[in-house]
Amino acid sequence: MSLIESPRKVEDAIYDRLLPSGEGWTYELQPGQVLRIIDLEGNQAVDTLFYDADNLEDHYSAVATITGQHNLYLTTGTVLRAESGKALMRIVADTCGRHDTIGGACSAQSNGVRYDRSLEWMHNCRDTFMLQLSRYDDRLQKRDLAPNINFFMNVPVAPDGSLEFADGISAPGRYVELESLAHTLVLISNCPQLNNPCNAYNPTPIRLVIWEN
Repeated sequence: MSLIESPRKVEDAIYDRLLPSGEGWTYELQPGQVLRIIDLEGNQAVDTLFYDADNLEDHYSAVATITGQHNLYLTTGTVLRAESGKALMRIVADTCGRHDTIGGACSAQSNGVRYDRSLEWMHNCRDTFMLQLSRYDDRLQKRDLAPNINFFMNVPVAPDGSLEFADGISAPGRYVELESLAHTLVLISNCPQLNNPCNAYNPTPIRLVIWEN
């Protein structure tokens, strides 16, 4: 696991925002622009979707991405591919080391199954994604939800194929940086999950910074 730092300075950025836990964020990145996601307090799950902004039916594909790089985990050098195989983004710096793309996003149903049926009503990432999609384009519906990436989440896969939602490997101030290779729509749900021990039951804010290149 190699950690690659970025040469970019925050004072040169064109965009800088603090996103509290539980909130969503939508942004259209132009080709060449670079997005940094900063895990301000450590082990925060940042659930993220990517779409081809010029063809919203073509969205991020975990299968195409994993197959293309022959590795389950995402880190520097990973090219995020759409269902069509189109390259949407490339991870160009990473001080965490690896990120999950097979664990999925939390939902009312997963809250009930993983924690307790009485917790199905609690805020979850799937609902945040739906709210962001509907605000972006009211033609988008549940069927337009796509596979996501869980930045800073540690989900090791055992030899028998089982998953474990393990303690995080991130830390305060660690970040991942992605260069847009196409006109790309980015949706983030900064996870509101209060029931997952990975983040010590304490969802925290993240910082989003964008450069022109």
